[in-house]
Amino acid sequence: MARTKKKKKPAIQAKSKKAPRTKAEQRAETMEHILDAAEYLFSKHGLYGVTLRDVAQKIGVHTSLMHYYFEDKFALFTAVFVRRAPITSERRMKALDQYEKNAKGKPTVAGALHAFLDTDFDLYMNGGAGWKNYGAFGSQVSNTPEGASMFDEHFDPVVLRLISVLRKALPGVPPEEIFWGYHFVTGSFMHSLSRSGRLDRLSGGLCKSDDLKAVKARMADFMAAGFMTLKKR
Repeated sequence: MARTKKKKKPAIQAKSKKAPRTKAEQRAETMEHILDAAEYLFSKHGLYGVTLRDVAQKIGVHTSLMHYYFEDKFALFTAVFVRRAPITSERRMKALDQYEKNAKGKPTVAGALHAFLDTDFDLYMNGGAGWKNYGAFGSQVSNTPEGASMFDEHFDPVVLRLISVLRKALPGVPPEEIFWGYHFVTGSFMHSLSRSGRLDRLSGGLCKSDDLKAVKARMADFMAAGFMTLKKR
């Protein structure tokens, strides 16, 4: 009888083992968890309605760990604020620069506002829950002294860049009128980011305050129409 050949067993491939995380990577991950939790809580309750203990309980750690990373609540608040602020500022600055370049000396109010507002709305619409929380967080703290100070430091340059483009689009309009116009724009913008739900109730469901796509489609043109009335004053 012919001998049957034994089938060779396939070689067992060694399982690739992930390298253990370094302490620096572990600290970075813990920091992100803390900032995410704090951002969420600040977005709901504001600066004064949240404690370090609240954040610790949110992520299931001891309060002592919070003090290891942050001296106090204001240090945590600052870290939450500055984590995303440069991203939104730089995006809007680039959008305004590009818009003015494309306008070739003939910017319009609507064009400037679309560059300034739409770029930011895209972040809050497409950036996930974290960016939505950051928007509501900014809305909550913008009317506090601490929040106003942070807005001054991180957002004044891009706001003044917008003002410079608007002044070119509105020659002859007194600068104070343009600043008043910006005041109304930013008030509406921050209120929209709060996504409070009040609009839903008032409209009987016709409008949804968390429908940022609908807000984006309307705000720049609506505000531009208001700016244009300044020429008639």
